[in-house]
Amino acid sequence: MTESSPLPTPAAFSYPGHGPNSRTGIAICHGFTGSPLSVLPWARYLADQGFAVSVPLLPGHGTDWTQLAGSSWHEWHDGFDRAYLELAARTDETFVAGLSMGGAIALLTASRHPVSGVTVVNPGLSFYDRRVRIIGILKYFQRTTTPVQEDNPTSAITQDGDYSRTPLTSVHQLKKLFNAAIRGLPQVKAPVLVFKSTFDAVVPPSSVDLIRERLGSSGLEVLPLPNSGHVATLDVDAPEIFGRSAQFFLEHAHHNASSETP
Repeated sequence: MTESSPLPTPAAFSYPGHGPNSRTGIAICHGFTGSPLSVLPWARYLADQGFAVSVPLLPGHGTDWTQLAGSSWHEWHDGFDRAYLELAARTDETFVAGLSMGGAIALLTASRHPVSGVTVVNPGLSFYDRRVRIIGILKYFQRTTTPVQEDNPTSAITQDGDYSRTPLTSVHQLKKLFNAAIRGLPQVKAPVLVFKSTFDAVVPPSSVDLIRERLGSSGLEVLPLPNSGHVATLDVDAPEIFGRSAQFFLEHAHHNASSETP
């Protein structure tokens, strides 16, 4: 009888890069109540291609819901922003990427820094639940709620900590983050690649509609993921995300390098 291996614990991931792609950096942001584990196969794939990769663990994440309740969206964004700036300081071309809430953070970062491009998977900018409109009041009457669950999730399971409850104060912070990211969309000038699951019970299609309507960049491509749920980076369409995003990074890194040649 053999014992099963314990699931990995949440932690930041970084790789310095190797070979001809080592001067191209990719900063990847995980989602709300998640951890780098949700994007780790993506990060490792890009590292195997030689890219320099950084995936920070955001404040309030990878532990439990009480820690999340004590953190703000500014802290979440600043944690990713620091990782991006550290990576940009040692690479020639630096891209941002993200899953779910991480997509909103990546887009907000792209509105504030000259990133080379953006790749997001099921980016969150809006909610299904209409009660979010009064979340600023509701949080004073209800401390927590149950997390949004997909009926038949097909993605791999990760052990991100105890987020069996979702603090409404954190949902309010999430709403503020989404609003900041939406306001920043016109300032995003870099090319953007969006992957969107056809059946996503967590993030509504209106999030992608907002990107289409308000993005400042003319270089937008939206690719459907017909076989995956919300955490598509751990689902059936993950190889498509990994391969196409790597191609996107190479295309735009080479384009930028060519445009800078005298």
